[in-house]
Amino acid sequence: MHNFLDFEKPIAELEGKIEELRHLTGNDEVNIADEVARLQDKLTKLLQSTYGKLTAWQKTQVARHPDRPHFTDYVAHLFEGFTPLAGDRLFGEDEAIIGGLARLQGRSVMVIGHEKGRDTESRVKHNFGMAKPEGYRKAIRLMRMAERFGIPVITLVDTAGAFPGADAEARGQSEAIARSIEACLDIKVPLISVIIGEGGSGGAIALAVANSVMMLENSIYSVISPEGCASILWRSGDEAKTAAEALRLTAQDLHQLGVIDEIITEPLGGAQRSPVDACKRVGTAIVKALEAMDNVEGGVLKARRRDKFLDMGRHGLN
Repeated sequence: MHNFLDFEKPIAELEGKIEELRHLTGNDEVNIADEVARLQDKLTKLLQSTYGKLTAWQKTQVARHPDRPHFTDYVAHLFEGFTPLAGDRLFGEDEAIIGGLARLQGRSVMVIGHEKGRDTESRVKHNFGMAKPEGYRKAIRLMRMAERFGIPVITLVDTAGAFPGADAEARGQSEAIARSIEACLDIKVPLISVIIGEGGSGGAIALAVANSVMMLENSIYSVISPEGCASILWRSGDEAKTAAEALRLTAQDLHQLGVIDEIITEPLGGAQRSPVDACKRVGTAIVKALEAMDNVEGGVLKARRRDKFLDMGRHGLN
C-alpha cells in the first residue's frame, strides 16, 4: 500500500478502482482485464501530468515522503560488502550518520550518509537523520581514512538539518560542521554527493561540498526549511508554500543557479513508487561521475573542488 500525499488524491482514487477490479471474479474476466488496462493507461497519464508540474511545496512533500528510499536502502541495492565503521574516537557513536567501506561495481569506496529511519523506533534511534557533532566528526574521520587509502568518497544527503539541541551546541555543533566542510574541501580523492531527499542547511552542506553534487529530481536543498523561513518572515507556518517558492529549493532551480551539477531523473511518480529503480539510477550517475575522475590527480581534484565553491562567492550564482 502506498502512502498518498494530499495532491495525490485523484491518483489514490484511480489506483483504488484498479485494485477493486483486479480482485473481481466472474465470467467477464476478459472485459475486466480490458478495463484494468484502460485505467492503468489513464493512471500513467495522470502521474505524468501531476508530477510534470509539481510546485516547490509539493516537491518538498515528495522529498519527505515516508516511502522514499533512505540511506540504508541505497546501501542494500547499490553496494556490496558494506562494512559500517562507528564512532568519532572523541565522544561516541551518532546513528544519524552512517558510514563505512563498500564496493560499487567492483570499486572500493567510502560511503557516508544520513539515515532518518522508517518507523518510530528507528527514527528515534537515528534521531530523524539530524546529526550531532560526533556524527560530523565521524564523517571527517572516515573521509580522512578514505584519503589515506586512495578511496573515493560518496555521500548521500537526507536531513532536515543538524540537530539543534543544547547538548549538540555544548559539544561544538557549528565547529564540527565547519570542520566537516573543511575536510570535504581538503581531501585528495574523488568526492561525490547526492541529495536523495532533504538537504537542510549546514547539516547537509557538511557532507555535500563535492567535486560532483547531484540531486534526485524531486529532492530539495536549502538554507532553511520552508516552515522555518515562514515562521521568521511571516510569523506563521501557514506561509510555508510561499516560502518554498521564494527559497528556490528545487533541483531544477539549483541546477539553473549553478549550485548543483546534475539532476537525476526519478521513476514516474517519484522515487517512493519504485525505490529499487531509483537506487539504480543513482548508482548509474555515481559510477559515471567516478569514471570522469579516474585519471585525475588528487591535488587537481582538490583544487577543482575548492575553486568550484569559491567561485560561487567570487562571481555569484548564475
